[in-house]
Amino acid sequence: MTCHDTGDGSVQVGAGAAGAGAATATLPLTDRQIILVGRPNVGKSTLFNLLTGSHQKTMNVPRTTVSVEVGTWALATGERVSITDLPGTYSLNPTSPDEEVTAHAVDDFAREIAAAEEDSHRLAVVVLDATALGSSLYLYAQTRLSGVPVVVALSMNDMAAASGTSVDPERLARALGAPVVPINPRLGRGAAELEAALDRVDRAPSALIPLPIFDDPAATSSTVNPGADPAAGVSPSGVSPLETDEELERAHTLFGWVREVLEHIQPADEGQDGSSAKGRATPSDRLDRFLLRPLYGIPVFLAVLWATFQLTTTISGPIQDWLEGLVTGPLTSGVSGLLELASAPRWLMSLTVDGLIAGVGTVVSFLPLMAIIFTMIFLLEDSGYLARVAVMADRAMQSLGLDGRAVLPLVIGFGCNIPALTATKTIPDARQRLLTGLLIPYSSCTARLVIYLLLASVFFPGHAGTVVFAMYIVSALVILGVAYALRKTAFRSLVREPLVIVLPAYQTPRFGSLGRAVALRCSGFARRAGVVILALSMGAASSAIAPIFEPAGFGDWHISASLITGFVAKEAVVGTLATTYGMDEPAEGVAPRDLSAQLHATFDASSSGYPALAAAAFMVFCLVYTPCMVTVAEQKRLFGAKITAASVGGSILLAWLLAVGIFQIGRLFL
Repeated sequence: MTCHDTGDGSVQVGAGAAGAGAATATLPLTDRQIILVGRPNVGKSTLFNLLTGSHQKTMNVPRTTVSVEVGTWALATGERVSITDLPGTYSLNPTSPDEEVTAHAVDDFAREIAAAEEDSHRLAVVVLDATALGSSLYLYAQTRLSGVPVVVALSMNDMAAASGTSVDPERLARALGAPVVPINPRLGRGAAELEAALDRVDRAPSALIPLPIFDDPAATSSTVNPGADPAAGVSPSGVSPLETDEELERAHTLFGWVREVLEHIQPADEGQDGSSAKGRATPSDRLDRFLLRPLYGIPVFLAVLWATFQLTTTISGPIQDWLEGLVTGPLTSGVSGLLELASAPRWLMSLTVDGLIAGVGTVVSFLPLMAIIFTMIFLLEDSGYLARVAVMADRAMQSLGLDGRAVLPLVIGFGCNIPALTATKTIPDARQRLLTGLLIPYSSCTARLVIYLLLASVFFPGHAGTVVFAMYIVSALVILGVAYALRKTAFRSLVREPLVIVLPAYQTPRFGSLGRAVALRCSGFARRAGVVILALSMGAASSAIAPIFEPAGFGDWHISASLITGFVAKEAVVGTLATTYGMDEPAEGVAPRDLSAQLHATFDASSSGYPALAAAAFMVFCLVYTPCMVTVAEQKRLFGAKITAASVGGSILLAWLLAVGIFQIGRLFL
């Protein structure tokens, strides 16, 4: 990853060796450029949020699906510093696309520093976990040996002190040869001290004490390739095996240095990973003995998911209805009245009321749900619980070629696909994250439930509950089928790897930083998704596409019109059906008699006497075809336009094939 001065008051961030010649993202010009380096779950992103506040954006590294957070840190001196939160990694020998981005970023910094005729003002902040120094020092050594000036941010100090393994920052600084700044970003502590340390190192990078690891100068370059612990086959951080004797010898030396540092800074009765050699269990250890056992852990996880769905339905539901009513009621009436007084043409009335205001109502009504789900995700992640869920689910997910951390986004998708896509951020590998993101739209969200309830009550009145339950079974089967197909085609090169994760200590979430993070996510959702919704929710041609659905038994313009509005929001399918028949939207879970009769007549005519079969095909189509435009917007933000277009096109084709298959094959047995 590289940063270049454009000469117009901005800098461009590119992919360096990973994506030379690719498009770049423009950011405000700053005198210094800082990268945050650290292993997963070390507090790096929390520190980034503290330093940048609202001055941040998410960008995809060119030619990859890896996203990084880039922001501006306004220093006390008035200087603005460009800061990038790189993907978490255990070492600089990459084993995944995410780790490649971090390795390339450090390598690019080192090359630019070496080529600069004067101070380059490029620095790295390496975040170390005080509760598990042994898993972080290898990465620190590699970063120092690359030639990039380093300042250490020591996180989790309070958790280390609580477990009796506190770290003396001054003693650690002497061992590392670099400034060590204790931080607690959840409480907003450490930013000023970190700024001062970075300023000192930037002014005098030569003051850093060289690491006494290698005598050969060539061995201190960024091309040092760490790898397996010769005693265990893999390194403690899970990096890939070594390929040459020279690399093996260098790894021996690095691990030996790590052991020396730990022995120097820790009392004799403590282990090298920060745990007590006497076997003293920490509070996190005792809790894990309960939560990581399938007998107890799985019911607890299910209870957490149930609570998440309950919050979604019981709290956000009424707020969503109130906000939507406010927009579609007083706001719509007021704007309509003003346009009528101004004698506005009918096309302008339709564009403004049916397009713009309807789009705004969709965005606004989703905000409460987004806020609640984001809050739950951040609470679970900040507390350290999500890492435990990944461990419990890993075996089941491995059968699909997925990381264990994929289970939470997929389950959240049954509540709403939008926050489920955001939850994929907890998956460190970019290709695993992409595969999970492509599966999430097939999780049957609650908006689709309204469609199931209407059609099941109309066409299967004696078995409505069973039909609705069957739709969720179908959803799970579709996810499994699509996952299998993708693993055999586009993702066949995805290698199954054991889950390597350092379980962070349990901690109390800090609601101040949590509130800021939720506000940033919600505002970003409103800005980005809103633009897409407003652009795509204007106009439709239902009659033109109706013949496409004739082989599926529902080739009628009323049905195709509801599917078009379903692109904006799935719950709009029911409202459109009622509107096209000149009626009000039915009450929740209840179909008025006249609407029922109209639907029966429509499906009976379009299916040539097989209305129930056509209705079943229609429900499956609604389950599988492209999710709402808010979800599409979030997919585009996370994975890019090309991948999103392929996902949308594939889901529409699969939905049509399944609907046609159900109807045509079903007729043979009826």
